[in-house]
Amino acid sequence: MESTFVIIKPNGVSQGLIGEVINRYEKARLSISAMVIKQLQQDKVEAFYAEHKRQDFFAPLIKFMTTAPVVLLVLSGDNAVQTARSVNGSTSPADAAPGTIRYDFAPDTRRNIVHASDSVNSAKREIAFWFDKKELVYYKPFSFVKA
Repeated sequence: MESTFVIIKPNGVSQGLIGEVINRYEKARLSISAMVIKQLQQDKVEAFYAEHKRQDFFAPLIKFMTTAPVVLLVLSGDNAVQTARSVNGSTSPADAAPGTIRYDFAPDTRRNIVHASDSVNSAKREIAFWFDKKELVYYKPFSFVKA
């Protein structure tokens, strides 16, 4: 089973989209292995996004990510990284497919509702950044209803 990391960003939380976003991941047969709602601190966000420090979007991103609480998620399932990214849609809402989270809810690229790991290696690093191993719970979701 593969795991990935997702953040429901401040605008997703403040717009009341937590349940809708999680529902979409669960419908895609991803299970929640860890979840916490948190007000992020600037130093922690800067460390998390350190690879983008020299980009012009870094300072606005840090400011945005500390404006309201976020939901940190570890999702697990078959091909979890790609599945979550497909549910999310393209980083730019203008390029996202109809029915994806970003197409349906994101106003622009900088406030695109969710962050998701872009690879298995990134997922491992990002999960370890936010969660202790003992906080992770793995299970295989099942349903009596065929999708």
